[in-house]
Amino acid sequence: MTRKETMNKLFKLHGLVSEDVHHHQHYTIITRSGIDKLQASIGISISYELIKCEPQYAVIKATASLGDVKLQTFASALKGNNFKDGNTNSWYVVEMAEKRAMSRAVLKLAGLYQLKVFAEDESEQFKIKKN
Repeated sequence: MTRKETMNKLFKLHGLVSEDVHHHQHYTIITRSGIDKLQASIGISISYELIKCEPQYAVIKATASLGDVKLQTFASALKGNNFKDGNTNSWYVVEMAEKRAMSRAVLKLAGLYQLKVFAEDESEQFKIKKN
């Protein structure tokens, strides 16, 4: 089965629609709504632990499970004025780190990273450009 066929099968199985994904250079990007649909459809449970919290920096640990499979992943957010100074322009660094941790956990348990699928929340550069 080709990558495209596998992706189409997974997207239909989990109720993703065209608005839930977009393409960015060599990757497929799933939006926040797509990640939420995947988590609910697959039945992934996630708990969070705040590792570090400062005014401009936060780290979250996500512990996710799907049946007997359990994993931990980390995500951070650093407020900056540009991508050289940080990885988000939002002052909501804890919330950004949590969204990134959730996205990573869902994509890992769904097996989508191996298909070059990433979450919109993982990088400001993955956001759809609005006119």
